[in-house]
Amino acid sequence: MKFLLGNKLGMTQIFEKGQALPVTVLEIKPSVVAQVRTAEKDGYHAIQLGYGHKNKINKPEKGHVKELGQFAVLKEFRTDAPLGKSVGDKLDVSLFSEGDKVKISAASKAKGFQGVVKRHGFAGGPASHGQKHSLREAGSIGSTWPQRVLKGTRMAGRMGGRRTTASGLRVVKVDLENNLLVITGSIPGRKGAAIEVRSMK
Repeated sequence: MKFLLGNKLGMTQIFEKGQALPVTVLEIKPSVVAQVRTAEKDGYHAIQLGYGHKNKINKPEKGHVKELGQFAVLKEFRTDAPLGKSVGDKLDVSLFSEGDKVKISAASKAKGFQGVVKRHGFAGGPASHGQKHSLREAGSIGSTWPQRVLKGTRMAGRMGGRRTTASGLRVVKVDLENNLLVITGSIPGRKGAAIEVRSMK
């Protein structure tokens, strides 16, 4: 099990066997092992990584990370067995190699409060026969009984901004000098978003 934290830089394309391949470039600066959990002490195996820097952290967090740094992101990854890492060790982009299959998790782009046409792909009302001011309305939301809105009914609401995972992506290039990871396809999140890279089991 391999995992790292990083940031999304953006998309570009590279040419592979004469075909244009869309890729996403990730910046993976070294992550610091902030905590190691063991089955004997905690009941499971895990490693907590600290990534990035922020100017101000609260006292409990400062006591937890001690002199390791003021991390912008702290994330725990469960493992099946001990990885032989200790607090203070650094993990960098060299952990992955070209051809590795990975899955990436991040918060999807937040789009605010949206209607049913944008949020759920509804077709909207007919554009003729007396239609007036209701082209993008949701329409009926159920029968008379049980006289309430059923849970899960697709309606307008907040869209995006949720943790999303893209699986089955392939590492195309590893740039050790610039701490960059180039993977196939697109991943969730805006430019600069914090991302988690994990190897596929």
